[in-house]
Amino acid sequence: MSIFETLESEVRSYSRGWPVVFDRAQGSWLYTEDGTPYLDFFAGAGALNYGHNNPALKQALIDYISRDGVTHSLDMYTSAKRDFLESLDEVILKPRSMEYKVIFPGPGGANAVEAALKLARKVTGKESVINFTNAFHGMTLGALSVTGNSMKRGGAGIPLVHATPMPYDKYFDGAYPDFFYFEKLLEDSGSGLNEPAAVIVETVQGEGGINAARLDWLKNLSDLCKKHGILLILDDVQMGCGRTGPFFSFEDAGIEPDMICMSKSIGGYGLPLAITLIRPDLDVWSPGEHNGTFRGISPAFVTAAEALRTYWRDDELEKGTRAKGARIGEVFTELVQRYPEANLIAKGRGMARGLEFESGEVADKVCAAAFDRGLLMETSGPDGEVVKLLPALTTTEAEVEQGLQIISESVDSVLGR
Repeated sequence: MSIFETLESEVRSYSRGWPVVFDRAQGSWLYTEDGTPYLDFFAGAGALNYGHNNPALKQALIDYISRDGVTHSLDMYTSAKRDFLESLDEVILKPRSMEYKVIFPGPGGANAVEAALKLARKVTGKESVINFTNAFHGMTLGALSVTGNSMKRGGAGIPLVHATPMPYDKYFDGAYPDFFYFEKLLEDSGSGLNEPAAVIVETVQGEGGINAARLDWLKNLSDLCKKHGILLILDDVQMGCGRTGPFFSFEDAGIEPDMICMSKSIGGYGLPLAITLIRPDLDVWSPGEHNGTFRGISPAFVTAAEALRTYWRDDELEKGTRAKGARIGEVFTELVQRYPEANLIAKGRGMARGLEFESGEVADKVCAAAFDRGLLMETSGPDGEVVKLLPALTTTEAEVEQGLQIISESVDSVLGR
């Protein structure tokens, strides 16, 4: 592995916790060069909701490449883009009575967020955006300005401005009413709060520590934004595409954001793709006012469309995600009860689950113990104190049980039982 340490930047991270060379992958499994299998409960940080090299998506991709389908097209019209847009409209938007225009901002989630922030400011003529404590929205400067983590913000090298953080759900553990501080600042002419163009929020904060907002909190936030004429941007980059159960993570809350940011699993196969959905009346761009060289990656359109048709014409995937997520929650709750002195906290929704420890050091030890037993999972939270699970939604029930057994053994080995 010396070539990686010699030539690759010190900024690399995941490889430090998993010091092996992976060679192939299928479903919920990654295999090293010598064939050692690892059960993957990381799933590309949520970019592989349908697993590695999903057969249905792989065949569609192979067929497209084999016939010399267009690969790179910027924002030109292609048959692949048409197929994706038609599938998105037919399978996702129309059944939910949702009307949105689609921006293709570039290949990653930060691109989707940047487009939303930029458009919100253009539409409203206001500069300020409200974000939330422990939020994560990306590593480019605009997205980083609405991100909470101090380590990530510290890499910017310049002041991150035009964003004001507010307490996320349960930040004060119920000591104050929801939005007590936010609403007070909005209504007090002496508060000094710049009138916001938009609020950006995650329904479940993945990088922030698997903090799942209550559905009532999300509904009340939506109502607050409408009351004050503030645009609501929903960052569904990691929690969308079924991660919490329904296709959009906010569906159970019964809200309809003004803008929706999606990436990661929207491409289906792990290929780079991002979209920003916007209300039609917000589409005030001039041609070319926001663009990017890699905003038209046709192989990703192909696998994205196939994923929608394969998994979202019925509710089977959603039901399976809810059931498997509930099972993970049960086992995490059992671990909390097994070690009352450790002050563990079970967190999450759907198949975005976390187990919070008293420190990042302990969580790291649990992940290392799991890796030694053949399971990949990462940590999240302000101090890396949460063991974070994002298994592929196609992970079988038997694989879920296998992973949970490894996690239980790993927690036992670290906490001493």
